[in-house]
Parts: sequence; C-alpha cells; structure tokens
Amino acid sequence: MNVKPVVENFATSGKCGTMRRMQPVVIVQHPLAQCHLAAIRAVGTPSHDFRRHLNHLARMLFLEATSDLPVREISVQTPLKQTHGSQLARPLVCVPILRAGLGLLDGILPLVPDAVVAHVGIRRNEETALPHAYYANLPANLSAADVFILDPMLATGGSACEAARQLKEAGALRITMICVVSCPEGLAAMKLAHPDVAIVTAAIDAGLNDKCYIVPGLGDAGDRYFGT
Repeated sequence: MNVKPVVENFATSGKCGTMRRMQPVVIVQHPLAQCHLAAIRAVGTPSHDFRRHLNHLARMLFLEATSDLPVREISVQTPLKQTHGSQLARPLVCVPILRAGLGLLDGILPLVPDAVVAHVGIRRNEETALPHAYYANLPANLSAADVFILDPMLATGGSACEAARQLKEAGALRITMICVVSCPEGLAAMKLAHPDVAIVTAAIDAGLNDKCYIVPGLGDAGDRYFGT
C-alpha cells in the first residue's frame, strides 16, 4: 500500500495551544484511499454514501496499521494436502471513541470478526475544547493485545490523549491510533503525552480554526455518519 512516513517540525500557537516536535506518522496515500477521503470531505455527500466511503477507507487504514503484526505458523489442511499458514500471534482490541469512532469500527470488524471491541466515551467541552470522559468498558486482556484507538478526527488531541491514558492505566502496552484526518496540533499533543503511540491517518490538514475544528477537515464525522 502506498504510504508516507512523516517527520516534521510544527510550530504554531493560538487558542488551542502550542505544538512541539511530533513523532513519525504514516499517511496512507493509496489512490483509492484518497478518493474515498475526497468523497468523505465533500459537503454534498449524503449520509448513506458517507458511511460507505468511510467504511472502505477504514479498512485501508486498518490494513496499514496492522501490516507489521507478528504471526505464528499453523498447519492447515486443504482439500488436497496439509500446508502451512499464519495466525495472528496476539489478540486484537478495537477501541472506538464514542460515537464517531463507531464509523471506523463498522468498516474494520469484517476484517477481524474475532477482535474484542472496547468502548470509551469522551465528550469535548465546546467552550474549552477540553475532553470530558463519561464512559469506559475495557477488557481484561489489554496487556496481551494489540490495541487500536479509532476516531475519524485527531483535532486538538484531547480525546485521543485521554483514551490512550485510560488504556495504559488498564494495562495496554501496544497502542495504535487510526484516524481519517489529523492536524499538526493533535499530532503534537499525542507526541507530547504518548510518544509511543503510533498514528495512521489519511491526511494531515493545515490546522484548527478558532473553534478548534480541523480545516479543511470534513465537518462533524459523527453527525454526518449517523445523519443527525
């Protein structure tokens, strides 16, 4: 898959804070991924098409995020003879940040139907742009698993940082963040708080507006996905 690792110095200031050097980030630049992204961005895309394009893009992002997972060799009996195959060496845990993260989950689960699904509820205070955690349901096997935080947008980074904090506190050791659109402010916040968390995204946009929404972005992913 066509990907681009990114390492840059971002320096900006404003209402949403000051950023520092960010970690390497993988941008999935496959032509099909970028076509799905363009459809998701378009203001005229209706909810049913938004869902379809987001599901397809989520699968492509997840394939990249899991490309280096360890596997173990297993024996497989075909209709003709016995041969060798592969099986994931560790369990997978997908953690959508409610509610927009559910849109990514819908696209990913068909690829890994045996994955455990955890949930974290984090609401952004629209006046302060700070995260407010209101729900968490996490499994007991986090320390043994590869864990994937799912959220279409990485804006200020507040929700992602809080989700990663909760997961680490519950025992998670290997965490990857999957998002559709990110920006320098959110990437820098994650680098500062959780430099060990890998990030896979389809785009790094220019930045945040005065209400801390990503520009050009794609609007409110949850509202557009669920049609509310």
